Amino acid sequence: MRTFTLHLQEATGYERIEGVASFVGRDRTGSFGILAGRARLLTALEFGLARYRKPDAPWEYLALPGALLYMIENELFISARRYLRGSDADRMSRALEAQLSVEEESLRTIKESLRRMEEALFKHLWRMKRVGAA
Repeated sequence: MRTFTLHLQEATGYERIEGVASFVGRDRTGSFGILAGRARLLTALEFGLARYRKPDAPWEYLALPGALLYMIENELFISARRYLRGSDADRMSRALEAQLSVEEESLRTIKESLRRMEEALFKHLWRMKRVGAA
């Protein structure tokens, strides 16, 4: 069976996995699979689980908060802010849900901070306008 090399890149590290037989991921158009010899491909993976396996081996899972996927010359590159890798799909799904929860809370905090800054700016502009009119 023909294989390809998987390169996993994140902000703090890199892994090279030789002998990958297949990869399954999901982008905005839906799920897709990659086998060795695949033509060049560039796509953005959605938040979720992807999986890959070596010949005659069980699936390995990648929990990704979105990523860029690039396949060229039998080399598959996946670049993400971070990823989790493991063989237990349920555990990976729970870890991904926990990560999503943390990111949603962080986003909520940022949005609230921006709302307060915007409110303070409008108050300041309103006061400047009142002082300038007097």
